Amino acid sequence: MTGTGMTGAAADVKSVTGRPEAPLPAVRVPRRRGTELALLVLAVLLSVYGYLAVGLAKYDAIPPGAAGYGAGLGLLALVAHLAVRLRAPCADPLLLPIAVLLNGLGLVLIYRLDQETPQHEAALAQLVWSTVGVALFIVAVLLLRDHRVLQRYAYLCVVGALVLLVVPILFPAVNGARIWIRVDGFSIQPAEFAKVLLAIFFAAYLAANRSALAYTGRRIWRLQLPTGRVLGPIVAIWLTSVGVLILERDLGTSLLFFGLFVILLYVATGRTGWIAVGLLLAGFGAFAVGTLEPHVHRRVEDWLHPFASIDAGEGPNQLAQSLFAFASGGLLGTGLGDGHSILIGFAAKSDFILATAGEELGLAGLSAIFLLYAVLVARGCRAGLALRDPFGRLLAIGLASILALQVFVIAGGVTGLIPLTGMAMPFLAQGGSSVVTNWLIVALLIRVSDSARSLPPDAYGEDGA
Repeated sequence: MTGTGMTGAAADVKSVTGRPEAPLPAVRVPRRRGTELALLVLAVLLSVYGYLAVGLAKYDAIPPGAAGYGAGLGLLALVAHLAVRLRAPCADPLLLPIAVLLNGLGLVLIYRLDQETPQHEAALAQLVWSTVGVALFIVAVLLLRDHRVLQRYAYLCVVGALVLLVVPILFPAVNGARIWIRVDGFSIQPAEFAKVLLAIFFAAYLAANRSALAYTGRRIWRLQLPTGRVLGPIVAIWLTSVGVLILERDLGTSLLFFGLFVILLYVATGRTGWIAVGLLLAGFGAFAVGTLEPHVHRRVEDWLHPFASIDAGEGPNQLAQSLFAFASGGLLGTGLGDGHSILIGFAAKSDFILATAGEELGLAGLSAIFLLYAVLVARGCRAGLALRDPFGRLLAIGLASILALQVFVIAGGVTGLIPLTGMAMPFLAQGGSSVVTNWLIVALLIRVSDSARSLPPDAYGEDGA
């Protein structure tokens, strides 16, 4: 397979005089699969280096499973790369390497915390779930030849999403929230899968009704309010999903769905008024839930007074420990394996995994992680903006927005910027459902970017990047 592909208009065309013209020359689109492979090798090497650094810091020896970890991660990356090379040869070459690096770094951080809790090791389970996620990624890339096929199943997706959101109500609560399905030690978090299904539905519905949403209905100041017939169904589904999540106390995911809906509504209509309305509703909803719901009220109090428990002689709470971890890390960090973020407690590997990165990699390492997320989101949005079909554009921006909102909500919570809500940092945190879903999101972005980069270069840039 060569490094470039042949695309472009080759059909006969007629000039304004009606006389046939010569076919347009085919355009070479840079595929850059070689660049992707080189970046994948770098991502695997960086992950293996982190694994070795933990072993050397804790035991002054190379961890016994280093070779297996490197070989396993490398094999997963190689198979995923071959799937992309075979079925999506024009896809963005940065998406897959960034996903592999973030997943590899997450495995290193969880393995590092396992050394402090040998009775509750999680790295092996996370590796198994990562393998499942990569397998799903490969299946999606191989079988989904055109992202527009998903538009046909929009209503099936929304029914599936609502079922996934409701089912956890039937199972016992864990830490005050009914968001898991647990059977014989096996557990999944259905809302993680529901967010992808809802993104597909929102994108399909808004794409089909974007003209009616933007140009019909009553105008109030600068906001064009669509008719209830057009806006009603999607608002009803959105309110139902958010209401179920609030009942289950899954406030992080409810905030994610709210942000996703507002962003896609803005992109579909081009009306900035929706952003203002979204911020007002978010502020009102946060105030109401934070005042009336005891579990959320405690988190708001912890956010406002993170060191109150220390003043009361009860020791630091999770947020205070997280802030101490970031302060201890400083600019360059203590080094992998030399931090004490395990003092955060049971959520150190999940909600607070970023505190370990901040302490042991420092502000420099934390900035690098945020930069990886920013590039991943930006490339997803770029692929969407390059597409001409509204559904693909909304789907790509919706999926990229899911990642961006998750990173903002989690990073803001553990650093004290906003009240803490329970969510998983994409690829980094412990959580099988989360890592599988994130790999599915990357697969869909790969498919969309392949369609976008298959366009002639003048449709999205001079060099096709």
